[in-house]
Amino acid sequence: MKESLDFIYKEQKELSTFSGIGALLGWDQMTYMPPEGNVGRSEQISLISRLAHEKFTADELYRHVKKLNEIHNLEKLQEKDRAVVVRLEKDIEKSRKVPSEFVERMSKTTAIAYTVWQEAREKDKFLLFAPHLEKIVELEKEYCTFINLPGPAYNSLLDEYEEGMTVETLKKEFAYLKPQITEILEKITSSNVYRRQQAFDMKFDVEKQKRICDFVVKKMNLPKRRSRLDVSTHPFTTSMGDDDVRITTNYERKNPLFSFFSTVHEAGHALYELGLPRDEFKNTVISDAPSLGLHESQSRFWENMIARNKHFWNYFYSEFQKIAPEKLKDMDIETWYRYVNQVRPSFIRVEADELTYCLHVILRFELELALIDGEIKVSELPMCWNEKMTEMLGITPKNDKEGVLQDMHWSGGSFGYFPTYMIGTIYASQLFKQLSQENSSLIEKIEQGNFINILSWLRKNVHQYGRLMTADEIIKKTCGDGLNSKVFVSYLKDKYYPLYDV
Repeated sequence: MKESLDFIYKEQKELSTFSGIGALLGWDQMTYMPPEGNVGRSEQISLISRLAHEKFTADELYRHVKKLNEIHNLEKLQEKDRAVVVRLEKDIEKSRKVPSEFVERMSKTTAIAYTVWQEAREKDKFLLFAPHLEKIVELEKEYCTFINLPGPAYNSLLDEYEEGMTVETLKKEFAYLKPQITEILEKITSSNVYRRQQAFDMKFDVEKQKRICDFVVKKMNLPKRRSRLDVSTHPFTTSMGDDDVRITTNYERKNPLFSFFSTVHEAGHALYELGLPRDEFKNTVISDAPSLGLHESQSRFWENMIARNKHFWNYFYSEFQKIAPEKLKDMDIETWYRYVNQVRPSFIRVEADELTYCLHVILRFELELALIDGEIKVSELPMCWNEKMTEMLGITPKNDKEGVLQDMHWSGGSFGYFPTYMIGTIYASQLFKQLSQENSSLIEKIEQGNFINILSWLRKNVHQYGRLMTADEIIKKTCGDGLNSKVFVSYLKDKYYPLYDV
């Protein structure tokens, strides 16, 4: 058994190195790589993806894992080793369903598609991107035939990001959320406060935005020696290793606070990455998030429950005033807080307010499901997108850049990813409710700009488990209940009805 244990740990360590190399290639592609380097980069990414897949699905590794997972061997293992072996076998068996040749094809296709998406978005030409997206959709359908989970094909895509999640469960959750959020939105937009509110016209130059973002990352206790902040078209987080996590933001958006909230969001992801179990689980399948929904709960928690909280601004607004006194000298904190939480249906998901953001996610879920089920074609996406925007948010995009081309996810083949934003948002509200109940000094600490207790609570109740449990099990253990949309709806009403005198 020792030989098998030594082998599986050696292989996992090398696979972690492969993962770091792939992450570094992808990060560079989205930040500093010159555009003409895309073809060569697609070859590099596809090669490293294929080699990693072949290594992970190799017969020798599988034999050792199967041997260790035999009941008479498994019961002799230490608890730590047992957790690794059980999780590893499940992951390998799923990966072995997917041919290495397919992994290479998908990686190469998406690496090229990302750069084309950037160009299409910049030029506002969906037709440039459409042929690449058609290939990706067909590849996603092919992937579903390999995994072949029960129910709709989309279940196989969901499971890649949110293990155990199904279309049936999401439809049930969204069937409750969609009318609830729509009702809240209608009450808000019918209010006198909404009718009187003005669009916020203020601009912060890039240097001031950078100073603000650097300051908030420091206050969130993201260690500078283990992370860095850069710029990309679409903000993201990626990890190259235990002590190397990269986040990005964008300082050129129209909304002057986009860079601030996107930085807080990505820093939430980064803190989770740096808080995952290492030590005895270093370089193993356990040292990872159990789902992207749980990962997203960490970013949405910091972005919405903390950084959009009134108590947060009781501390932080004065810091903003120091950095941009000429902009904020005539604005009181109450006006600023109302602006930060202003509800205003908008075209761009990542710039959306906390309430309407949810409708953006539901829109994408419905479109993805229709694409995979063959109910709509890629060529019909712009029209379908605009129709749903009009239906759900009462606004219609003027062009593809502010419509169907705004997100990078489809260029990377991330179908099944978008629902995790909603799952994570619901989880975040549950975690904040539980934290508030357990910590009587929470408000005081937030108003002092002291977030170390919050981070410590998340480390203890979420981060430390890694994949020792499923996301649902972690939320149940911490909050007493699994995914609960009612908690999120109550949170929205409690916060936004007083803001709009509803």
